[in-house]
Amino acid sequence: MHKQASITAAQHLNITDWIKDLAAIPEPDFSLETVQGYILRHSVRPETLDKYLFFSKGNYTRNLIFKNDVFECMTICWEVGQFSRIHNHRDQNCWMSAPIGRLRVQNFRVNERDASHGTCHIEPTDIYEMDANHPAYVNPLEPVHQVLNLPEFQQRAVSIHVYSKPFDTCEIYQREKGTYSDVPLHYTSEYGKLNPSEKLL
Repeated sequence: MHKQASITAAQHLNITDWIKDLAAIPEPDFSLETVQGYILRHSVRPETLDKYLFFSKGNYTRNLIFKNDVFECMTICWEVGQFSRIHNHRDQNCWMSAPIGRLRVQNFRVNERDASHGTCHIEPTDIYEMDANHPAYVNPLEPVHQVLNLPEFQQRAVSIHVYSKPFDTCEIYQREKGTYSDVPLHYTSEYGKLNPSEKLL
């Protein structure tokens, strides 16, 4: 079961105000439904994201905009044809929107997990597309997915992701091998500045 909605947001905010309003939500109220309701009613004006847009032909980029103890927010920039590996979200909530372009999201169900051997069997379930009018959130009951900017979309895409709480590793699933493993996560840029170790192709 995927979770998305088709809406026309009541307010179009710059990214600074959009995050400021998110950060004003008290931590006890920072729930799946409350944050999704906010994202449905408030969209981000794409032109206010320029500072946080870094593209690379080598791989999609993760660009941190804001982070506190409750949540982090980032843009992910996708060249045509780029896609994520199949991954989870460390049992944290995740909300997504795509103010620029569109993306396909493929969900997976994990079966036969054997933690002692790092093996499992995953099978595809729901599939849906995400764009400016179709924000989504990750179903906590089926949190493993892959995000793809398909070649036939013929355009770059930028998605905004809110994770609560922040996490710095995730599980990556190799469907063909029937294995999974932990990998560290890193930012291509932080607060509008490219990290020194990053080289954009």
